[in-house]
Amino acid sequence: VQFVESGGDLVQAGGSLRLSCAVSGITSRLHDIGWYRQTPGHQRELVARIGVGLSITDYVDSVKGRFTISRDDAKSVVYLQMDSLKSEDSGVYFCNSPRRTYDWGQGTQVTVSS
Repeated sequence: VQFVESGGDLVQAGGSLRLSCAVSGITSRLHDIGWYRQTPGHQRELVARIGVGLSITDYVDSVKGRFTISRDDAKSVVYLQMDSLKSEDSGVYFCNSPRRTYDWGQGTQVTVSS
């Protein structure tokens, strides 16, 4: 099972980014997929997740109304649209399955300058 994250960049506060998570080795449409954020000295935090079927979504309070998670099961890709970015959104973003955590990918770095 492999998760490959991409799309991170350096962006000014108030800007937007779209992260992509390419999933292989599992049938991604059968799995909840989550986006996690890790900052120095802290554990990875689940910031957004999307379910199967009806694609029910859930977000940590700090990103509600600014981040949108979506999935394209035909491409086995999960996206995280990040708008109105704040400096506290900076970190390395990973994707994985919240119900059963597989090996972590390399992540993608998001840096928001204030």
